[in-house]
Amino acid sequence: MKRLDFERHLIQNLCKLLREGGNHSVWINPKNDMHTAVPRHKEIDNQLCKNICKQLGIPTPSTY
Repeated sequence: MKRLDFERHLIQNLCKLLREGGNHSVWINPKNDMHTAVPRHKEIDNQLCKNICKQLGIPTPSTY
């Protein structure tokens, strides 16, 4: 999945960008105070997208 599409999915589910790291961006879900790192690659593996969504407590993207 394209990183920009995945970040759009995170924003639609009310997640916020907390900070930028060296190779990762840290996103937080303010509803449940869960956070995780998202790699800054052009493509993110679909399984990794599912795991990130699970860590943030949001639904997985409907399309890949």
